[in-house]
Amino acid sequence: MTLSEKITAWRHQIFKRRRLRDITPKGLFGRSLLIVALPVAVMQIAVLWMFFDSQWETVTTRLSEGVAGDVAVIVAQYDQDPSAQNLARLSALAIEKMSLSVVLQPNEELPTSIRSSLFSVLDRTLRQALSAKLASPFWFDTTRYPAYVDIRVQTRGGLLRFIAPRDKVFSTSGHIFVFWLIAATFIQTSIAIIFIRNQVRPIQRLANAAERFGRGQDDPNFSPSGAREVRQAAAAFLEMKDRIERFVDQRTVMLAGVSHDLRTPLTRLKLQLALLEQTPDLDEARQDLREMERMLDGYLSFARDEVEEKTVLVDLAALIDAKVSNAKRAGAHIEAELAPDLRALGRQQALGRAIGNLLDNAVRYGEHAFIRMKQDQDNIEIIIEDDGPGIEEHLYEEAFAPFNRLDPARNLNTDGVGLGLSIARDIARSHGGDIVLGRSERGGLRAALRLPLQDQD
Repeated sequence: MTLSEKITAWRHQIFKRRRLRDITPKGLFGRSLLIVALPVAVMQIAVLWMFFDSQWETVTTRLSEGVAGDVAVIVAQYDQDPSAQNLARLSALAIEKMSLSVVLQPNEELPTSIRSSLFSVLDRTLRQALSAKLASPFWFDTTRYPAYVDIRVQTRGGLLRFIAPRDKVFSTSGHIFVFWLIAATFIQTSIAIIFIRNQVRPIQRLANAAERFGRGQDDPNFSPSGAREVRQAAAAFLEMKDRIERFVDQRTVMLAGVSHDLRTPLTRLKLQLALLEQTPDLDEARQDLREMERMLDGYLSFARDEVEEKTVLVDLAALIDAKVSNAKRAGAHIEAELAPDLRALGRQQALGRAIGNLLDNAVRYGEHAFIRMKQDQDNIEIIIEDDGPGIEEHLYEEAFAPFNRLDPARNLNTDGVGLGLSIARDIARSHGGDIVLGRSERGGLRAALRLPLQDQD
């Protein structure tokens, strides 16, 4: 095999694997059910095949051959002596010894219509048996009478019509076996679905609780349940959740102390500088002091915890309208397209900070800012654009780094400490969303705050 042929075969195998992967279930419930149901289905098909091939069809063939032999004997004896006395004797013999009803229809001809059975193997087996035993033309019907089979043979004296019990021609126990096999499969699959669903539900509840905790939402009704391994995972999650909450509480207390300890000396310094004589050197000191205070506010804002804020149904249009109104009062030029019906579960103050930071950046680095809202199948998007210099594409991710001003590209956060985008993205991700940067059609930066659609019950 050449190298190109090997590559072609390898690609074909990958394509086949991908197709198999695409058609298999993606969820744990579907895969578990497939593991249980597929072997059962294969086994049942194999059993049915073996039953019909080696048992049912063999028995049916022998029964059909027996009835065909009896019909052939009656036809042969009648052809030898087509008298009324001989027909009466053969009819009595057929009823007594063969359970066949025989009637002569002298003026009738064989029907031309064909009535096929639902199971073609029945007609095929009887046709083969009659063809092997009879030399005369024949016709039969296995569908008209539920308990009988109608067989007609053309003879010299007329048309002989045979009515045979169905259980003498075919094995009638096959459908009972198939029924119980299907019923057992249905019962077994139903039990498997119930048990698998009960095993999957605790895993789904654990995943939902973890997702809600990641979005800052508590689930007070969650408790470990299910199999031992699932309970262990749930207990480990609750322990991790408690450790994180304790760490957050400790950080909040520490930051409150740091804020108090640092602001007190800063206030004294500001007071002392205000009492001193106004000189150029003191003006520079006051400016440095204001810069230190602004940096302290930025650090505390970056480290401030938002988890304790309660999750509510936030009216995003009203929240954005308030931010836009504040910016306009400060002299900003903003065009807004709001959707009044869009609401999201979240922490209102945190979302307000994220939107405010993005709007401040747009106002600071562009002459005009533009904000609009839209919703797709999975997300709510708040898009903020400006007509400023923008950011180079390779610097998008770097722009989210804490304390990064991006001076060469856009001089971001010149008046702050480089935390506006970091805080906004952290808030977005804590709500299960994200912020994506791009190039605006207006020439500046395009920031899209995405929030996932979620259950609002």
